[in-house]
Amino acid sequence: MCGILGSVNRYFDETTLNLIKHRGPDDFGVDSFEINGHDVYFGHRRLSIIDLSPAGHQPMISPCKNFALIFNGEIYNHLELRERLPENLVFNGHSDTETILQYIIHFGTEKIVDFNGIFALAFLDVNNKELTLARDPFGVKPLYYYQNDMELIFASEIRPIKSMLKRTELNKDALASLLRLRYNASPNTLLDNINKVSPGHIHKVNLDALSLEATTKHFASQLPKVTHDTKEALIESYGIALEQAVQRQLLADVEVGILLSGGIDSAVIASLAKKHYKGKLKAFTIGFEGDFEEDEIADAKETAELLGLEHHIKKITFTDFLRLIKECSRIVEEPLATTSMIPMYYLAQLASEKVKVVLTGQGADEPLGGYTRYKSEIIRRRIPASFRKTVKPIVQLVGSKNEQLLRGANSIGISDEIERFLSVYEIFSVDEIEKLISIKDTLSKREVSNFHQLLDCGSRQHAAEKMMALDTRMNLSDDLLNYTDKITMNFSLECRVPMLDVALVNFMEALPLELKLSSRQGKIIHKEFAKTLLPDKIIDRQKKGFQSPTNKWFREEMDSLKLILLTKNSEFSRVFNQNYISEVLEQHSSGYNKEKQIFLLLSIYYWFEANKMNG
Repeated sequence: MCGILGSVNRYFDETTLNLIKHRGPDDFGVDSFEINGHDVYFGHRRLSIIDLSPAGHQPMISPCKNFALIFNGEIYNHLELRERLPENLVFNGHSDTETILQYIIHFGTEKIVDFNGIFALAFLDVNNKELTLARDPFGVKPLYYYQNDMELIFASEIRPIKSMLKRTELNKDALASLLRLRYNASPNTLLDNINKVSPGHIHKVNLDALSLEATTKHFASQLPKVTHDTKEALIESYGIALEQAVQRQLLADVEVGILLSGGIDSAVIASLAKKHYKGKLKAFTIGFEGDFEEDEIADAKETAELLGLEHHIKKITFTDFLRLIKECSRIVEEPLATTSMIPMYYLAQLASEKVKVVLTGQGADEPLGGYTRYKSEIIRRRIPASFRKTVKPIVQLVGSKNEQLLRGANSIGISDEIERFLSVYEIFSVDEIEKLISIKDTLSKREVSNFHQLLDCGSRQHAAEKMMALDTRMNLSDDLLNYTDKITMNFSLECRVPMLDVALVNFMEALPLELKLSSRQGKIIHKEFAKTLLPDKIIDRQKKGFQSPTNKWFREEMDSLKLILLTKNSEFSRVFNQNYISEVLEQHSSGYNKEKQIFLLLSIYYWFEANKMNG
């Protein structure tokens, strides 16, 4: 797990590379190549996890000098891939970097599809005058780039790219989409000239001409066909696939721990990891000082004692909460509405004091139907079409202030599938966005429709399956996985996601919907398998999610929020309608839970402060 920085026709030195030193404090390297008049630079900061010796050093250049690789991530099936290579091939070490360098040399970049892992990589083919960027199928590892006709800059984070540019401008279409989706869907960022390689995509740059020509292609597979077998057989097969995924992701030459919540997902991962881990497995949990329902320490402690884990906990307070939101906004680089990045900051800090690698239970809810929004699609099918448009006014008449219920009721009456999905996701509605920044959101539907087509979602009969597939590649990548990667790597900590093992997700997405989701329950097969590992009291715990008590805190500190968000002559105030922001704050004070909206606005405010537009 590392950080990469590279460029074509734009020089950088160690100082610029060190802007991502936190991603790899153990080693670094910079190499340059001249190809057809183009100067190519590869830089790497290394966090040593597999093969701690110099044999794992990057940039890694082939013995023939015709190929080079820089790579961030882990390839869990690299030993299996190594067996497919010629028997007479001599390796210098046992790193996955050396495996995939040789694998691409022998089989070509199209065989990146064989990699089961998390990765962002750059591969240089000197003879064919070609540079390939690639990102793993679920976007666990980030990869940003800037490109014009003559120059390319790419990196694991935005800051080194931005430091090398003379001009940055706000992408207002991306801002509108952010306000709706709560994140910026790849390939967009808030900076008009910096993009993200989309999950499961290859960005190939031709160096054979004066002008840099690029093509982008989706390499990951479409949704698999549904598997038909008995329930009992599929539960057994699911357990085998999940256990294999966890076992694969324990691959490391350093100590591995686990981020343990009070929920079922991390408990299942911990149980399987303990079975295959040599040594005492360390677990880490964050809680909150005071009486908050979000606190999971007691539940996690019970799980840790049951499984015999070495449990480390920390309770946090909110004495300097605004400073922490500002710091998390700096680290994550892209504004988000997800308040759980706050406890993640402390959790990563805690874990990094003991280990270099952690497993997490993230990634189960999307492919297995764990969220309420998927159940709403089941319920919608049971409501006669003529009555669907009446649900929203009925809920409004009742006077509910439950945001989740209001969004679900609104979506049921929308017939257009993509628009319905968007209405469920949205933090601010289309009308609210126009009130906030005086432009309409047109980008969100385009990006969701793009992945809908790439995955051939039309081949699936139920809308819930389509939404789950989209969320697995979009919401996860650019929201939860984005902040998890940035915050853990800020503390030089590698975070692995066994639930998003490529082979496991392929299995889950081939399952019949009724084994994943009903109108009352999600993650059905996951819970059935969990019964073979854990007692019912853990499986049946009420889902809390990984949240922070910002709802209550924002009400208590409303004056502080107003001082920030309603400040005149700030960068933020030049773009946002402060009268409408005042309305949002008042709604929160009156009992509507607008914590996500407020958190997103604060995140955007701090983003503006850190990114003074210079163009």
